[in-house]
Amino acid sequence: MYRIHIMTLFPDVVGDMLCESVLGRGQERGYIRVDCHQIRDYTINKQKQVDDYPYGGGAGMLMQAQPVYNAWKSVAERIGRKPRCIYMTPQGKTFAQQDAKELALEEDLILLCGHYEGIDERVLEEIVTDYMSIGDYVLTGGELPAMVMVDAISRMIPGVLGNGDSKAAESFEGGLLEHPQYSRPEEWKGKTVPGVLLSGHHKNIELWRRQQSILRTWERRPDLLEQANLTSSEQEWLQKQKQQRQDS
Repeated sequence: MYRIHIMTLFPDVVGDMLCESVLGRGQERGYIRVDCHQIRDYTINKQKQVDDYPYGGGAGMLMQAQPVYNAWKSVAERIGRKPRCIYMTPQGKTFAQQDAKELALEEDLILLCGHYEGIDERVLEEIVTDYMSIGDYVLTGGELPAMVMVDAISRMIPGVLGNGDSKAAESFEGGLLEHPQYSRPEEWKGKTVPGVLLSGHHKNIELWRRQQSILRTWERRPDLLEQANLTSSEQEWLQKQKQQRQDS
């Protein structure tokens, strides 16, 4: 079973999501387990204080080292080793699909959620192995980034999705965005489903989907095409599409 440990001051914020949809079913079936650890439970003062003013002055409060370290130590002792520990911070590497695949290979993973103006640097140096971000912007805390990462990683765990084809056809697989998809009815507001999808010809359908993925990636995320493995015929087809767009 794959285990994710979320260290946070607000376990209730993430609790509801952990029981829903794909992630909830994955836990019910025993493929993955997500535990939330309340950092405040590991304070040593009666007031359950976890923050204090930063040395040197400045706005806001800082999470103290001791309760964060004690929470981490409790998890590490339970596991029996020092697991990979990721700190959610805008200063970190931008989380991507490849990171989700890599992290899914771990047996245990700790996600550390900061709050206030951050966490005492000394405990970060002591326990954190990776610094990751979900984008170049600042959020109130690390809970939302942690939930994003849990969702993405859980989809990489064998058995969680239930359908082996689902993961292979998602966006970013093979460096391309996912192709357009359609459901019933065949016509909606004058827009019809592409005829090839109604043909029943599986080879043609797969070709159309592949081409649409390439075209959509060029339109919306051209930077990804540099890493995509396109055949010479696919590159030639894409150049024709670009030329047609310029001529129209």
